[in-house]
Amino acid sequence: MQRKDLILDAKATNMRDRVIRDEIHRDIFVPAHIARLIDTREFQRLRNIQQLATCHYVFPAATHNRFSHSLGAYHLARVLCDHLSDSQPGIISPEDSELVSIAALLHDIGHPPFSHLLETDKVFANFQSHEDWGRMILESEDTEIGIAIRETLGEERTGRLFALYSGQSEFAGKSIAPFLKEIVSSQLDVDRMDYMIRDQANSGAQIGGFDSARVIRALRVDETGHLYAKNWGLPAIEAYLVTRYHLYNQVYFHKVNQLTQEYLVRVLARAKNLANENKLNLSESLENMLCNPSLSVQQYVRLTDADINGVLMDWADHEDIILSGYAKRLVSRRDYHKSIRIGELTAEMSSVVIPKILPVVESAGFSSSDIITASIRKKGYMPYSQGIMLEDGRDVVEHSSLIQSLTLASEQALIFIPEVVRDKCEKIAREVIKPSQSRLPTS
Repeated sequence: MQRKDLILDAKATNMRDRVIRDEIHRDIFVPAHIARLIDTREFQRLRNIQQLATCHYVFPAATHNRFSHSLGAYHLARVLCDHLSDSQPGIISPEDSELVSIAALLHDIGHPPFSHLLETDKVFANFQSHEDWGRMILESEDTEIGIAIRETLGEERTGRLFALYSGQSEFAGKSIAPFLKEIVSSQLDVDRMDYMIRDQANSGAQIGGFDSARVIRALRVDETGHLYAKNWGLPAIEAYLVTRYHLYNQVYFHKVNQLTQEYLVRVLARAKNLANENKLNLSESLENMLCNPSLSVQQYVRLTDADINGVLMDWADHEDIILSGYAKRLVSRRDYHKSIRIGELTAEMSSVVIPKILPVVESAGFSSSDIITASIRKKGYMPYSQGIMLEDGRDVVEHSSLIQSLTLASEQALIFIPEVVRDKCEKIAREVIKPSQSRLPTS
């Protein structure tokens, strides 16, 4: 029996409506033909792609995955489309409502292991963004999801789905209103709404939160086809943007999260170099990820977090001290580098400090690679054309001093060094930069 025949058999036996129990949205209704997309190998793979990469090293419960997030985005897209249909009859057809919901469901289908973290040519020999991989997965005639999409939607609606993803204004002579794309990807989209609620819940971060239902109820479509919010929805949007700001500040940009991300990238980059030098044997999947410049879609969709987690224990005992050093830190959560405790350290200051502390680091038996840096650039809200608009046609930033304050960019540089030399390096750093910017925290 051919692979396609197997898929068609599955279609015949599994065509039933589903109600999926979700920790955030409770019951998520999934019609049978949409459930068929979920039951493909490529979508089920998302169960094994962690949503927040290495964030669980800081927040142990933050182990949720792209699968649950994708279902959540799908649910919110359906809720929003139903709301727009009720509040503005005729603004969205049932066909486009379903198409937008599917677009939200499949928006993360192309994520690599550990999500955004490993979207880098430091790791992949054949680097592509997750959007590019997602498009290739959905367009493929050899993936279960690719076949299921075409048989569920037909060729014309499949083409319209891809055109929607691309932000095109029309397909096959039929217009595609901008708000259809904005529901899936904008500054106030269902993707962001779901991951913010879900990430806060699973990290345990106590940062307030926002009312997604009220945000959705406030949304409308203007005469140009773009989303806008009723004026009374401004407080809910403020809460949404403040929540996003604090999530980035306290969770995504947490210093230990930044450090463990660097560890993971470095251990894989080292494994890549050793494998290319025939000094490290890799599994077929890792060999493809790290060393195959012709990585195919079929090979890519076999990659999950498990491929990496499964070898870290072995690599922790490897004779290569660089490989084993990073792997040991990840599997034991010990011997982490420590950050220089100087507030408001900028990238410019960092470039001055690092040459001064390097001799101290080297004299203690370490190398320049033991000075690890991270740069954090934060902006809670960035107004742009068709940002978050209110009914008077003005951006929310023009209505709210709170949101205005979130547009101010801030930059922070982190310098991580071995703990045994931190005190000496901090002393040098304080001498180099301005006294007002060199005070250590009291705790």
